[in-house]
Formats: sequence, structure tokens, C-alpha cells
Amino acid sequence: MSNLVPDSMSTRGLEAFLHEKIPLTKAMGLHVAESSAHRLVLEAPLGANRNHLGTAFGGSLHALPTLACYAALWTLLREAGIDGHVVVKKSAASYRQPVTGTLRAVCLRPPAELANEFIADLRRHKKARMELTAIVEGAGGKPAVEFYGTFVAVV
Repeated sequence: MSNLVPDSMSTRGLEAFLHEKIPLTKAMGLHVAESSAHRLVLEAPLGANRNHLGTAFGGSLHALPTLACYAALWTLLREAGIDGHVVVKKSAASYRQPVTGTLRAVCLRPPAELANEFIADLRRHKKARMELTAIVEGAGGKPAVEFYGTFVAVV
């Protein structure tokens, strides 16, 4: 486990971990806005993620919710005392509207029952899979991007 992430799983610690291990996050200007028992929220400025039209670049709009889901699952492992790795196996995104301001991806954490089952599978089989979703908020808080991903954890 990286020494950058304290046991408290603070937003600053998680952000430092992401910047260290996934350099793209630093280039995107990624900021961990919230990491709670219920959700994980990542933000990135439009300026570092804009396209030729002045709106958010599609690649950034895919990367940010991918990272939100990744970070949510990674923190779940750390909270369970597991030093494993998380990778994305499959993902898809539906783009509903352009993003013209700060990019904000919200991943709801899995319910306790699902999280406990995932952790039990991971401990038993040394590998487990979980499907997660996230949205990138657009104007008026409506979903601009709906993201679906399958993530795998291994120990």
C-alpha cells in the first residue's frame, strides 16, 4: 500500500495516491471532492480537459467516472484491510449533453451487502469482480455522462 494514503482514507491522501500512481490524474487536475461511506466524487477543471469546441473532451468524460469507480473500489479494499490491485475489465459510457464547466463524477458506493460479498469472494478466490456506475453531472445536476464499468480486484 502506498504510504501516501493514511489509514483515515482522507480525500487528500486518496488524491495524492491517484496522482502518484496514475499520472493522468495530475494532468487532468483531478481533485477528490468527497469520499464518504455513500459516495466518491471526483472533480477536474474544464481548462485542462477541454476540446476544440470549449466543452469537456470525451476522453476526459470517460476517464473521470472510470477513476471514480476505481477509487471507490480501491478504498473498499483498503477499508477491509486488503492490499490488492484494481483494474477495469470493461466499460461503456453514454454521453447525454456537453459539459461546459467543472467536470464532476459521482460514484455511489456499493451497498454493504454487496460490498461484503465482494470482499468475501476476494478473500476466498484471490480475485473478485464488481460492476459499478457513475455519472458526470451536467447543467442543472442532470447526468451529462452515464458510465458503466466492470472492475476486477486481485490479491
